[in-house]
Amino acid sequence: MNLAQVLSQSFGKHSDRVAIVFGGRSYRFREMEEEIRKYGLWLQRRAGIGKGDRVALLLPKGMEFIFMHLAALSVGAISLPLNPGYSGEEIAYYLSDSGSSLLVTEASGLEKLGKIHEGIEGLRTLLVDEGSPDGWDSLPRELEQMEAGPPPSYPAKGDDVAMILYTSGTTGKSKGAMITHGNLVANMLALKNLWQWTERDILLHVLPLFHIHGLVIALHGGLHAGSTLIMHDKFDPQRTWKAIERDKCTLLMGVPTMYHRLVKERERLKTDLTSMRLFIAGSAPLSESLFHSFEASTGFRILDRYGMTETSLIASNPLDPHRRKPNSVGYPLPGVQVRIVSERGEDVKTGEVGEVWIQGESVFKGYWQMPGKTKESFEGRWFKSGDLGYQDPEDSLRLHLVGRAKELIITGGYNVYPKEVENVLEKHEAIQEAAVIGLPDENFGERVAAVVVFKKDQTPPSFRAIIDFCRKNLAGYKCPKEVVAVDQLPRNAMGKIQKMVFQRGIQPRINHV
Repeated sequence: MNLAQVLSQSFGKHSDRVAIVFGGRSYRFREMEEEIRKYGLWLQRRAGIGKGDRVALLLPKGMEFIFMHLAALSVGAISLPLNPGYSGEEIAYYLSDSGSSLLVTEASGLEKLGKIHEGIEGLRTLLVDEGSPDGWDSLPRELEQMEAGPPPSYPAKGDDVAMILYTSGTTGKSKGAMITHGNLVANMLALKNLWQWTERDILLHVLPLFHIHGLVIALHGGLHAGSTLIMHDKFDPQRTWKAIERDKCTLLMGVPTMYHRLVKERERLKTDLTSMRLFIAGSAPLSESLFHSFEASTGFRILDRYGMTETSLIASNPLDPHRRKPNSVGYPLPGVQVRIVSERGEDVKTGEVGEVWIQGESVFKGYWQMPGKTKESFEGRWFKSGDLGYQDPEDSLRLHLVGRAKELIITGGYNVYPKEVENVLEKHEAIQEAAVIGLPDENFGERVAAVVVFKKDQTPPSFRAIIDFCRKNLAGYKCPKEVVAVDQLPRNAMGKIQKMVFQRGIQPRINHV
């Protein structure tokens, strides 16, 4: 079934209840339905968008993003959420690779693309804040001209692609994960039951909408349950604690970095938390020390869970707080199966470490226009996660993660793949080669660090010059926070860089922030 159709049915059940509070305004479920239908009519009648067309959303967190995202799904199009923090080069790649028909953005987003935008074949642009280069007026004025029409026919069904979410690969080339309507609906239903999510809940939404955590888990889940979402444009720890008390919130989802900052702020601001029933963490590993410090500060045990862009949520700690454990992501969701597999592709003995393989209704369809990468990532119906873990034989096969077989860096809940950063660094005229690693960071979980070899005939640039160069080509969170100069990179007999050497301590530093 179409995700937008499932949500529409929920909107009908909760018609007069408040769905979202954002920017000082409340939006009831019936108003959400009306706006989504209006946006859908515009997509069909004015932009000619239909089943399978890609609609890219380069927008700040807000109602325009939500309405356009769900409207695209309702007319059978594929939604392509993009991080506004991406560089122009990154955005252009996603738009071109996906073959997007429509980019919805602000004037500032178009300015970031610059002349690159003109070279993307078949792409038209709608600006939400002013007239577009394709002859349309600003989005609000365009919508004023839309008359009422028939309800959506929801032409895309369960096995059709609903979203493409780009996740960088270790080769440096980003891969578009194709998430189907069936994937989204299956995960949403499982979480509603597992976390006992109802219309009585008030979710404080502080996550970005371009990420699967804030969009798929929090937004879709909250709307389907009939909950009210108190939505902030960005996370602020003081504002978060005050909102929980003022708005009687019951749920909060965040990444470990957010919880670290909340603990710090809690030392100063002792707000009332009696309305809360559940704090949920994800998108990055939750340290044992943070698990315990948050409980000591608030009296609540964080519910840690495990998910990926390609699979949505895989496992979750139990709702019963006494059964939540640090350094564990809990148990597979209903409808999800997990295997722990050796390098030879054989199941390991229970309790031994191996790669986590996943199968279930929420596992994605494959990578957009990358059949080779898709084939590499699956063994039959089993998706090979690249994460290393084990199942506890004395605790009902509770899942623990111990690391990543791939070199993914997770900083502040965002994924950074070293090869992508290395490719940018090696474009600098003074850098011969680079190796990028993740180093432990108390605030962000990990920080991006770069080890570089300078060309002998070039004057070594300053740390700031290197960072400024990276920022022109990468989102800020992907840029190195530490740069180290070495004479040569350590390699094994086959010429492969041995990055584990860097984890033992690296000198000399150029600078760090």
